[in-house]
Amino acid sequence: MKVLAASSAHLLAALRIVAALLFIEAGVFHLFHWPASPMPAPPPQMATLLFVAGLLEFVGGMLLIIGLFTRPTAFILSGMMAIAYWGFHTPMGLWPVTNMGVAAILYCFIFLYLAASGPGAWAVDNLKRREPEEHALRRARVDP
Repeated sequence: MKVLAASSAHLLAALRIVAALLFIEAGVFHLFHWPASPMPAPPPQMATLLFVAGLLEFVGGMLLIIGLFTRPTAFILSGMMAIAYWGFHTPMGLWPVTNMGVAAILYCFIFLYLAASGPGAWAVDNLKRREPEEHALRRARVDP
C-alpha cells in the first residue's frame, strides 16, 4: 500500500487525463455528430444547449488534459454534470442505471474531486511553483 500512496500524485494525474479524454469524446460527439449514434437524435430545440455542452466538454477536457486551470475548470464541469443529471437524466427515471445518468454522476464527482485536490503530477498548473513535480509528490508522501 505504501507504493500506491507514494504514487498518488501520478495516479491522480492518470485519472484527470483519462476522464478528460473521455469527456472530449462527448464534446466531439455533440459538436460534430461523430461518431454516429444508434440512439435517436435529440429534438431540435436542444441544439443550442448541446452545442454549449459540447464546447464546455471539448474545451474543458483539453484544459484538464494539460492540467491548465484545473481547479476552476473541474469545478465548472462538475456543476455542468450535476445540472445534466438533475435536469435531463432524473426526469427519465429515478435510478441512474435506468435514466442513463451513471456517467453524469461519475463525471460530476470526479471533477469535484479534481477541483478540491488539484491536478496531481504532469500538469501545467504545477509550472507556476518552484518545484513543479516535487510539490505534487510532497503532498502525496506518507510518513511511516
